[in-house]
Amino acid sequence: MREKHPVPGKDGNKYIPFDRRTGECSVVFFTRDLSEEGFKKIYDRVSSVLTGRVAIKLHTGEAEGPNIIPRPWIKELIDSRLPGATIIETNTYYEGSRYTTEAHRKTLEINGWTFCPVDITDADGVAELPVKGGKWFDTMHVGKNMLNYDSLLVATHFKGHMMGGFGGSNKNIGIGCADGRIGKRDIHTAQGSDNMWSIAEEELMERMTESTKATVDHFAPHVCFINTMRNMSVSCDCEGAEAEPVVTPDVGIVASLDILAADAACVDLIYALPNFGGKALTERIETRHGLRQLSYMKELGMGNDRYTLIDIDHNDAVITAEEAVKDIDPVWMPDRFNTFPGRNKRRFS
Repeated sequence: MREKHPVPGKDGNKYIPFDRRTGECSVVFFTRDLSEEGFKKIYDRVSSVLTGRVAIKLHTGEAEGPNIIPRPWIKELIDSRLPGATIIETNTYYEGSRYTTEAHRKTLEINGWTFCPVDITDADGVAELPVKGGKWFDTMHVGKNMLNYDSLLVATHFKGHMMGGFGGSNKNIGIGCADGRIGKRDIHTAQGSDNMWSIAEEELMERMTESTKATVDHFAPHVCFINTMRNMSVSCDCEGAEAEPVVTPDVGIVASLDILAADAACVDLIYALPNFGGKALTERIETRHGLRQLSYMKELGMGNDRYTLIDIDHNDAVITAEEAVKDIDPVWMPDRFNTFPGRNKRRFS
């Protein structure tokens, strides 16, 4: 980690509308089909870059976490598209049901991740990846076993986050690929602090993003991003069954070869929800200064915050975020994939 003292950026609490952004456009695919078929359909639009040994980075969740990506979606994808793929994870920095490798294995079984190999990549040690152009880090510690793979599919459950504001592909990789003892510590804890969560707001977003850049650069160009906008609590999946009840309506799935475009599109879709449907999430994002994730990815050259949104449900029509969500009612209802209700249980009656 660097010894110098950089200064965090600003305005992580200020949303920049699409028409005020500048720069090139990337392609983002969108479907409203929240099912195994919808997931496979959108995967097919970005999967051509995957080759060799494929790792799938997703948040497998704390024990009985109610909001994680449905296991049947991933099982069907692996069975039909990616035989031989491996889910990758790392142990957590905080003490919980995934803190040690032994506990983590038990949690994976509870949550149903038993249909393919799951590699806890820091179980046997760490590796260092360079952070090109970073101001906080020169290198980032990741799970050593991650380097055994040739390609990375980032399958993200888009949701809120207690400290990050939102958890998209950037958070999934930046925190989720950093190892549980060194990498996550360097992102979350100021040197010499007794508070393990002493880094917050813009500085946290920047450190997380630099960690992401190390992993994306390592796999590029063999990396793609799918964000599932379903069961979007303001809480992260790391809060498990104690996550705040979902109030934000389900939206759909986005996919891109551009990590910034994928996360920016999800944020735009939330802000565009009619009848204040996105209020809870936008408040969570802004109060944590989470929008700095997007602006810092752009500063680091990780992608574009402008994009062409392709509606794969309607003959690849080009649409806006507002058009994508215009018919969504501002009420969340559970679907058939809700195995663990958690604090959502009052909505299941």
